[in-house]
Amino acid sequence: MVKFRPDRSLQLPVAPVSSHGGLWLIAAAVATVILWQVPLGNYLLYPFTILATWFHEMGHGLTAILLGGYFRELVIFPNGSGFAHYGGEVLLGRLGHGLVAIGGPLGPAIAGSVLILSSRSPRATSLCLQALGIIIMVSTLLWVRSLFGILVMPLMGLGVLLIAYRGSHWLKDFSIQFLGVQACISTFQQVGYLFTYRISSGYLSDTGLLQKYLFLPYWLWGAAIAVVTVALLAWSLKTAYSSPPSLPQ
Repeated sequence: MVKFRPDRSLQLPVAPVSSHGGLWLIAAAVATVILWQVPLGNYLLYPFTILATWFHEMGHGLTAILLGGYFRELVIFPNGSGFAHYGGEVLLGRLGHGLVAIGGPLGPAIAGSVLILSSRSPRATSLCLQALGIIIMVSTLLWVRSLFGILVMPLMGLGVLLIAYRGSHWLKDFSIQFLGVQACISTFQQVGYLFTYRISSGYLSDTGLLQKYLFLPYWLWGAAIAVVTVALLAWSLKTAYSSPPSLPQ
């Protein structure tokens, strides 16, 4: 209930949420990560596998843009794998290239935390769902360069927009939190990847690039990314499901 006093500043109401929803989200996150590590798990969770790849590669590309480079292309394959190409001179030299490398595994966790936190306000929930749907659609036009991605990503974007404009309050709340959790845990689509220096194609992994540009060993970067990701997820869920702040007296 909102109390209004004309001589006081009015704080926007924060929608209360049930702690049981948080437990279900945590259980879903754990189950998703486990299934990703077992044979056929990527296929059982196919839509979320594709979404995880999109989050990861967008993290690389958008970080490059923020540092003055440009995002060349985002490729998503039917098997759930993908890559991002960026070019141009990024700011901060080696540090800049290191930030682009860490943007893939860590950027989505930051964005996911923002999505989860937005669930505390009905207006913020709707705006974030709209923004996410639009970003998915625009990213397809600007950067996605594989036929599979061009066909699939607009459907996902359209689905998010339908929820944003037509979904019930409950569906919007659940969707923004679920998508936020999926963004955070996209880092763990392949846990072993965080602790791999060079991938099978011969290219350096993200943590391998971090070792190259920022010197610390790749496995230490992998551990740090995992810890920060879990911490961001836990903090955002705890904040979203904490008691709403009291209004000014």
